Amino acid sequence: MFIDVHAHAYRKPTPFVAAFPTIEQVIARYDAVGIEKGMLLPVVNPEIYLPQSNEDILEMAQQYPDRIIPFCNIDPRALTNSVDAPLDRLLRYYKDQGCKGVGEIMPNLPFMHPMVQNLFKHAQAVGLPVTFDGSDQPTGDFGLYDDPGLPQLEHTLQRFPDLVIMGHGLTFWSEIGRLDTPAQRKTTFRPDGAQVGYQPPDGPIKEEGVMPQLMRRYPKLYGELSDASVALGRDPEYGPRFLEEFQDRILFGTDYCSVSMPFPSMELLLKWRNSKKISESVFKKIARENAVKLFGL
Repeated sequence: MFIDVHAHAYRKPTPFVAAFPTIEQVIARYDAVGIEKGMLLPVVNPEIYLPQSNEDILEMAQQYPDRIIPFCNIDPRALTNSVDAPLDRLLRYYKDQGCKGVGEIMPNLPFMHPMVQNLFKHAQAVGLPVTFDGSDQPTGDFGLYDDPGLPQLEHTLQRFPDLVIMGHGLTFWSEIGRLDTPAQRKTTFRPDGAQVGYQPPDGPIKEEGVMPQLMRRYPKLYGELSDASVALGRDPEYGPRFLEEFQDRILFGTDYCSVSMPFPSMELLLKWRNSKKISESVFKKIARENAVKLFGL
């Protein structure tokens, strides 16, 4: 019923930060909830956890070729730590190995940092979609930094009109409605490492934010649902209308990164389908058909 475009797995259990599942735990969870197959995104940026190799993901995909689809991921500082690093050589190699996209891109650098832009340039040239996570802080976090209103994302969309960019994360989805304060966009970290301070907007969306306008303006911008349940679920009238309008560019994802975590985006889609807030055809597109089309499955 579902194709998950965003999941994580490590070869062995990890000791802290996020209790990343093993591939066996991913498959068991997929079986339990009705996920047909999923895409594994490597964690290569040290801001969030110790990096893993693309080869780990390829090995897992080889273990479960009917269930797991590999992504590759490249830190934009790789090879030469420069703005002209030949990252296309790596991307072409991993595309030939069966990788369907690049991500999750989340170094804590500005979206418009020249090395990040170099990675986007090469992803467009090679023909691989990208998934990013964002941040509202330029240091002390993980994710590409952008300003309120996402101007750096928009400039990236302008510079690379043939690059499919999958919007993911709180800083992206929080801009579905106009923000009261910029700090509503994401959590922050205390000195002890705890994430605090997330106070997302609540209640009906009185005025659209920037993100829906970007979706209308840029046809290669997609929305990935794994962090979208709070933004969409806050308004049970606007949320379904948003999914209806962008039904061809919304993708189901879980961001499965902890063994026991819930899948609220799945629960929301099923709830709105069962209550007829979204049609069966919209549900099927978002649950799996858009992924089949975009990634040529």
